[in-house]
Amino acid sequence: MSGPRTVPLRGVRWAPSVVIGFLGAIALAVAGLVFSRPDVAALGLPLIVASVAAAFRRQDADPLEIRLDAVAGSDDDLLRTELRATGGAELAEVVLVQAERRRRRLVVPADGTAVVASSRALHSGPVTAVAVAARGVSGDGQLLEPATAVVTQTRNVAPRSTTLQGLPLSPRLTGMHGNHEGRRLGQGGDFRDIHPFVPGDELSRVDWRATARMARRPGDLLVRRTNTLSDATNVIAMDMADDLGTVVATWGSGDLVRSGPTSLDLSRQAACSIAAAAVGSGDRVALHVLTHGGRSVRSGAGARHLARVVAAIAATGPAGEDARFRRTPPVPHGSVIFVLSTFFDGAASDVSRMWRASGHRVVAVDVLPDLDVARLGREQRIALQVVLAERDDVLHDLRSSGVDVVPWRENPAGALVAAARARR
Repeated sequence: MSGPRTVPLRGVRWAPSVVIGFLGAIALAVAGLVFSRPDVAALGLPLIVASVAAAFRRQDADPLEIRLDAVAGSDDDLLRTELRATGGAELAEVVLVQAERRRRRLVVPADGTAVVASSRALHSGPVTAVAVAARGVSGDGQLLEPATAVVTQTRNVAPRSTTLQGLPLSPRLTGMHGNHEGRRLGQGGDFRDIHPFVPGDELSRVDWRATARMARRPGDLLVRRTNTLSDATNVIAMDMADDLGTVVATWGSGDLVRSGPTSLDLSRQAACSIAAAAVGSGDRVALHVLTHGGRSVRSGAGARHLARVVAAIAATGPAGEDARFRRTPPVPHGSVIFVLSTFFDGAASDVSRMWRASGHRVVAVDVLPDLDVARLGREQRIALQVVLAERDDVLHDLRSSGVDVVPWRENPAGALVAAARARR
């Protein structure tokens, strides 16, 4: 959030009304002399007096100061911002742009009175809620101060998550506590076997019926062993190289007003949904942004950790020109890695296959939205078909490498449950 900014009061100039007042007074005086009408000439006296008063008005007032403060609300999509203008001027002429699309001009008192600007965000992630430039107005609009620098307020809009019934699990669960049935010896899981008593076994786990039935020598004890309950480690890897909207005609134009939901919107929604489902199951979750210098959140569990992960996801924006990551982020042993990408670029598919070859279970989440090709020409449609055919080849290679491919466009919860049952 941007704090208050001030601009020194320099170059205060007369408004057009002062010049018009001088010219009007002169015109009325000339008309009164030509037509011998002193009453017409007298009409110019108020104009000349007001213009002279504005010309000799003191110009050492306090500079105009613009302050923007975020207003919390129950609706995450509604961005509310308090605007306050303070300074020596009587009024402040404000030009503001809301949510990067709506331009408005208004005049507010320069005494610190709060004006609330409300706008609804079209997309998640970093959004410029308000961009403001203002100038002071004094002397009934006859003196104009120079415009201030543009003051902006950027807000991180969290996406609305989707409820997921279950997530795919790794065949090699780690940890000695959790909610998932593991393959290692421990406590809390299903029956494993009957085993002779050894030092370290608890007497409470002695199976007396099995001992009476199967003991070979007097004094032998048999214990009932179970599998351990383990937790899963989920890693979310977000590819931010592409931001492609539903309307294909807007690709590359940066027009987020007409683009519809973009791939980054779906990627943030998928990441928040997966993180919420993992933490809700008592598992750990980590976040890596696959860009050069991208943010990472270490593996953790609990409500506070989920809040940190959601905040990091909401702060992710489109990658710049040099977007390819230099080093593959490290992941814990036996993790389930969710790679969120459109898979037009080969970097995300390469790292997915590398993680799969390392023994991790990898789920490729396709975040390309449903495409609207209504405004494309014939040549553009052919080019799109070629690009999509190349992407299909990339997805086919991922499936051949043992990577689960899940589209997020249609029923992502059912697709993830189906992927989890397919490998169970």
